[in-house]
Amino acid sequence: MDFWQRYRAIDARDTRFDGQFFTAVRSTGIYCRPSCPARTPKAANVTFYETSAAAHDAGYRACKRCLPEAVPGTPAWNIRQDVAGRAMRLINDGVINRDGVEGLASRLGYSARQLNRILTQELGAGPLSLARAGRAQTARTLLVSTPMKLADIAFAAGFSSVRQFNETVAEVFAMTPTALRATARHGRAAASSTALTLSLPYREPFDPGIFTFLAVRAIPGIEAGTTTSYARTLRLPHGDARFTVAYDGGARGRPLTLTVGAVDLRDLPALLSRVRRLFDLDADPDAIDGTLAADPRLAEAVGEAPGIRLPGALDPQELLVRAMVGQQITVAAARTALTQLAAAGSPSTAPGDGLDRMFPTPAEIAAAGHLLRGPRRRTESLLNAATAMADGALDFGYGDDLPGLSAALLPLPGVGPWTVGYVAMRVLGAPDIFLANDAAVRNGIRALAPGGAGTRSTAGPDFREVSPWRSYATMHLWRAAAQAAQSRRPTPSDPAKVMP
Repeated sequence: MDFWQRYRAIDARDTRFDGQFFTAVRSTGIYCRPSCPARTPKAANVTFYETSAAAHDAGYRACKRCLPEAVPGTPAWNIRQDVAGRAMRLINDGVINRDGVEGLASRLGYSARQLNRILTQELGAGPLSLARAGRAQTARTLLVSTPMKLADIAFAAGFSSVRQFNETVAEVFAMTPTALRATARHGRAAASSTALTLSLPYREPFDPGIFTFLAVRAIPGIEAGTTTSYARTLRLPHGDARFTVAYDGGARGRPLTLTVGAVDLRDLPALLSRVRRLFDLDADPDAIDGTLAADPRLAEAVGEAPGIRLPGALDPQELLVRAMVGQQITVAAARTALTQLAAAGSPSTAPGDGLDRMFPTPAEIAAAGHLLRGPRRRTESLLNAATAMADGALDFGYGDDLPGLSAALLPLPGVGPWTVGYVAMRVLGAPDIFLANDAAVRNGIRALAPGGAGTRSTAGPDFREVSPWRSYATMHLWRAAAQAAQSRRPTPSDPAKVMP
């Protein structure tokens, strides 16, 4: 977007752009979200920034009226596969908090000095400033949503000291932490030493079908899901965690709520980031649906399920294992195989709500060959991949780009283009993957074909017309295939249709 496109967006107070850029006003020294209800400033006084960190570094403070830190993030970090996009995915996952700028730079293959120069040029702020902005956002969320002690919030948000926390909050928000907490417009939950409840912002519309996607793949003891909730255990850098996400489509604002049953506070930023990635909460559904609906093959599906989401991955290594197990078999068969494999996982140190196990680590999988079922070649491929991940020979994650991910995975026996594409969709959030050889995708195309499966279409078979959102087209096709299969499934009430 150029300057005037952005200026028209803030003049219209368009909520679709909240979090995608920030508006700084020189005459007030304040930066806002695009939908801020304050009077539109003169264009001559406006500077637009890609990130709130860039506005901080330029000397602006956050608006107390529109709270620009309380918005969904930008979808650009998944769309962009350049160094800036890869760095932001890792920063959001807490890499700087754990490993510092040197650790972040090493993962991306640059020196710290080079990385600082690239990010400053591309995003207007260096890695430390970007991480600091993320800490400020997490701190604000905890201050207004929980009764946690200020010292606990400081360390949970990633600050190294309470003094640094106080100084950052005062600088960014021009308020003390106590005053910022007092701005909460709703009562906070009763204090609890084990549970936190937070609201997860997102851009509407939101299709809750992602809960069904996760529920039918849930592994008992590790995950549990319904059409409006999802819970699981998760291994994070400092310990085991357990959380639940629930959606209330009938309540005002259709809230999406995260309840953290157990977590080491140092892991809280990483947990928040991964949950947001899992539910694709930084997506721009209007832009995606607008492009998909222009294709006649998808128009009806988009109308029935606006705001479809692309499920992310809570753990990249786990996702590769699940993808390899699920190749060329049904979802139900894959779930059965993964349930058997889950016996290799260790008990959770934070059990509760019927969830008491952790998904097995690569080392545990490599040592549990007797639990694997299926063709010998497939099990050998999985054990080979698990061994490579366990000893560090195979290393990939949120900071990769598609070429790098392909280079890491394709040499593995049993890994082909489908596996790489599926992992890219879910680990990287890559929005433009089309799994043309996927059986469910082909079934979905037939199910959505106007006038029946025999109708010829002049549109491309690879759905190139809806680029860069073909991953979301894939989600619609998977849904159409599942609905078609469900409609053909016999019911016990009709004995004549019961399969043997």
